[in-house]
Amino acid sequence: MDATELRGKTPDQLREELSNLKKEAFNLRFQQATGTMENTARMRVVKRSAARVKTILNEMAAAAASDAKSANDKAEA
Repeated sequence: MDATELRGKTPDQLREELSNLKKEAFNLRFQQATGTMENTARMRVVKRSAARVKTILNEMAAAAASDAKSANDKAEA
């Protein structure tokens, strides 16, 4: 999933996606430990996708904080 698709989602949807990716990463680590992993490249894709989701969540939080600060500054003026 690319960043443009993720930016179109709500924060709740992103948190759910992150949860699903973490579960998948856990299952892949388990498969790796038991030697049953078929697609070793999937681990890399899942890790990067989780990082991408976290980055976009942080961007959204920063944007919301800056919007609140600017609204607060305008109200004080």
